[in-house]
Amino acid sequence: MQYLTLIHIDPGLLAELPDAEYNRLMRGCFEKADALRQEGCLHGSQQLENPDSARTLRVRDGISRVTDGPFAETREFLAGFNLIEADSMDAAMAIAREFPWACFGSIEVRPVRDMQAVRKHVGAK
Repeated sequence: MQYLTLIHIDPGLLAELPDAEYNRLMRGCFEKADALRQEGCLHGSQQLENPDSARTLRVRDGISRVTDGPFAETREFLAGFNLIEADSMDAAMAIAREFPWACFGSIEVRPVRDMQAVRKHVGAK
């Protein structure tokens, strides 16, 4: 089963991290990601630019509204993700624990829905 790990970062905590320590942690993440990819457990990963570069689209009653940045009022922001393969939620959580970013925010682990099953259910080709 596939799981998406959503990495949320508190920019205040990250700003306190010395550059050399951040670089060490990122190198470790790349090494872990490479190992997971070779094992067939990691299907994709990406960092996101800072939220101030984002735009949010909402359509209500046929009216489109675009706002700068993320819509949610929260200290943490979505910084990146990993799409992983694991046998269970517990196994997915174990993989998430191997990355250090929960110390600087949180890592949400969410099962990925089987889109082929949804297609079939709704009668889409």
